[in-house]
Amino acid sequence: MNISLYDLSVWVLPLVLAITFHEAAHAFVADRLGDNTAAQLGRVSFNPFRHIDPFGTVILPAMLLFAHSPFLFGYAKPVPVNFRKLNNPRLDMVWVALAGPATNILLALAAALGLHALPWAPAGSALWISDNIWNAIQINVVLAVFNMMPIPPLDGGRVAVGLLPRPLALPLARLEPYGMLILIGLLILLPLLGSQFGLNLDVISAILRTVTGYVKQAVLFLTGNA
Repeated sequence: MNISLYDLSVWVLPLVLAITFHEAAHAFVADRLGDNTAAQLGRVSFNPFRHIDPFGTVILPAMLLFAHSPFLFGYAKPVPVNFRKLNNPRLDMVWVALAGPATNILLALAAALGLHALPWAPAGSALWISDNIWNAIQINVVLAVFNMMPIPPLDGGRVAVGLLPRPLALPLARLEPYGMLILIGLLILLPLLGSQFGLNLDVISAILRTVTGYVKQAVLFLTGNA
């Protein structure tokens, strides 16, 4: 647990920016597609204080960082969306959900392009800037991949609900109140249970890490860094 102030300084900024832009994107797209619920609450904003959740944005990522977790993630206050107010509720729900992960991928690409400017960074701050950029790439890719898991209320779950035929979409949508419990079970409890029997049941985390690795490599390739 040898986490220094330097470590925090190169993780906190990219994490707060990634989560803020993710939530602001949801609010912006919902507003453009007919639901002004989030806009009326001031959530169409890049002010992080409008989106930060004390536990999900600060405490949870810090706990995972101090515990040397192989998979770092966090969340902000969910953007309220009244899907019935959207112009085309089922399809527009897909666009609103995709806005967050898509924004994270764009941020990862922007950060990766920033790597090309490192030779011009002041010598005294080049390492700090470099670490922030690499962490920004990692965090944004992780947030995009994690949120696209097809489990409501994650964005991927809402995309699946919007695209699947109604007989499949309705049962999936009913899982939303239990989505976080399902995630905790898959990502934490199942691996712990497996370890008691000498089994590696950390399957979901392994898949997420693999997909994250591929997406990160694609980001670096597209920006001329690989």
